[in-house]
Amino acid sequence: MFTLGYSLENLRWPPSSTIIEEIEKLEHVSLAIFYYDFREDKKQDLHGMLSSVLVQLCCQSDSYCDILSKLRSEHDDGSEDPSDDALLRCLKRLLELPGQAPIFLIVDALDECLNTSESPTPREKVLTLLKDLIDLKLPNLRICVTSRPEIDIKAILMPLTFHSVSLHDERGQKEDIKGYVESIVSTNKKMKNWSPEHKQLVIDVLIGRADGV
Repeated sequence: MFTLGYSLENLRWPPSSTIIEEIEKLEHVSLAIFYYDFREDKKQDLHGMLSSVLVQLCCQSDSYCDILSKLRSEHDDGSEDPSDDALLRCLKRLLELPGQAPIFLIVDALDECLNTSESPTPREKVLTLLKDLIDLKLPNLRICVTSRPEIDIKAILMPLTFHSVSLHDERGQKEDIKGYVESIVSTNKKMKNWSPEHKQLVIDVLIGRADGV
């Protein structure tokens, strides 16, 4: 199962939080979450995602831990950094292991993944990985991706989605943006002496430029 959601990442109110809460209520499942963040180098590329997902999953299963331990031993007990390909092979071995609990993989704020001039870009590598995982058709793997509706992301993932949810034009989404901006303007110490007219101007401009995201 694969779900694509367009989320309100810049306001730190991703729909993934609700999804995660629901998954955590389930019994006998594994959950791995990776949040792309342009402010942190380790949260901007494929390597960071693969490393994080593997560590999270291995903490939830002894069988998964054995697979990661083998990868570690193959790289001088962790003193050598494994390549992306080595991490990917390890992840696939883990996912294809029979008799394991369902795995939920949440990739949050994919649009924050770097989209540089190099080829392939870090974002293209992640998109290729997601496509490859979906193409494996593993019965125990569930993937959820949240992102702004960037053209390159939609082009790759939309044909693969089992279910997609767009929050971009939802009235509730716009009301959340409005409420958030108003709360920030009203509580910001630097704006406390501004006139009501200037505060309203800031609110109107920010809401207009948000365009639903």
